Amino acid sequence: MEAMFTVNNLWILVATCFVFIMHLGFASLEAGFVQRKNVVNILFKNSMIICIGLLTYYIVGYNLMYPGDDFAGGFIGRFAPMDWAAGAIETIDGVTQYAAAAEGGSTYTGYSDFIFQGMFAATCATIVSGAVAERIKLVPFLVFATIFVALSYPITGMWHWGGGWLAEMGFYDFAGSTLVHAAGGFAALAAIILLGARKGKYRKDGSITAIPGHSMPLAAIGVFLLWFGWYGFNGGSVLSADANGVSLVFVTTSLAAAAGGVAAFFVGYILFKTYDLSMVLNGILGGLVGITAGADQMSGLEAILIGAIAGVIIPLSIVFFDKTLKLDDPVGATSVHGVCGIWGTLAVGIFGDMAGGGQFVTQLVGVLAIGAFSFTTSFAIMGALKAIMGIRVDEEEEVKGLDVGEHDMHAYTLSKEDGIFQLTSEN
Repeated sequence: MEAMFTVNNLWILVATCFVFIMHLGFASLEAGFVQRKNVVNILFKNSMIICIGLLTYYIVGYNLMYPGDDFAGGFIGRFAPMDWAAGAIETIDGVTQYAAAAEGGSTYTGYSDFIFQGMFAATCATIVSGAVAERIKLVPFLVFATIFVALSYPITGMWHWGGGWLAEMGFYDFAGSTLVHAAGGFAALAAIILLGARKGKYRKDGSITAIPGHSMPLAAIGVFLLWFGWYGFNGGSVLSADANGVSLVFVTTSLAAAAGGVAAFFVGYILFKTYDLSMVLNGILGGLVGITAGADQMSGLEAILIGAIAGVIIPLSIVFFDKTLKLDDPVGATSVHGVCGIWGTLAVGIFGDMAGGGQFVTQLVGVLAIGAFSFTTSFAIMGALKAIMGIRVDEEEEVKGLDVGEHDMHAYTLSKEDGIFQLTSEN
């Protein structure tokens, strides 16, 4: 038993490392999808988010999300730092094991539970980073990320993963299609509504100016790093090293990602009459987001279907947000994480072990509740910051680039021009 405990705990820590790599994936993807004059800014935000996320999750987020079985409530946890001693709940072979109090068992230690869940918390805030890229002030964004990770994310997380009211209803979200991805997507939606589009994106005559990213190789690297990290994101959510459970999740995760990429390829070609790499990359991510809610209970064919539908959703949703709603999202975060997160969560009520009308309604209630809370909270936080300190850089700084305006440096140093090392080609 002690040996199995060690194996389970080791797998959770390995999965944690996989999820950590996802932050490099997000940084690379977002950096590739923005203009070169804003690359340092994107990398700076992604570097700070993981730092902020872990600290705030330790100080308040963990116990707000996992208050423990003895905590009365269902809508909100308790405000307290991570309590290391709270994990000592049983003895195995004469050795006290610090098991995860939130899980009420001895699958892994409380230390492992905290660090694994902390990586998830930081991931949610990273989703917003790409959506608001190229025009948001650095300090207001960091303030927003701090408050969002400290309060909004753990409160909605507690509703299901912490044994709250959604868990009691029977809502199911295995690894976070809604609790992580849709929550981040709705937060991103609120932010871009308040922030507005990038300068020159939408013209007065109604036409749209394409603002391409500066490095598709970097974006592709980011997507493959995210796919790699998703094996820990979903695989670690088995919460043990159960051979069949982890293997199944690896298979369903892979099939959904592949189907998402292929479906986005075909639909993208039908819509744009070109082989759009950005759509394929986002299609892969859409498939990954879509399967996350039910990765542990889908068959291979169901995973392919869920991923394919997510891949179809991606180009349609991106066009809808961009051309119909005139909402500027440089990386497609609202579509990839928000819309596909909703689809993946509802898919649990259509496919797999929990399929049925009642389960579908329960899934819909959870999506609406978490989406509404994340959107409203984010709108309030970002709205207050807009009123107090402003959230958008001035026009001159936006044109010049946030790398110079906010950081006084360039991302690339390939040639010398005007006394500053930078690329000679313009975006």
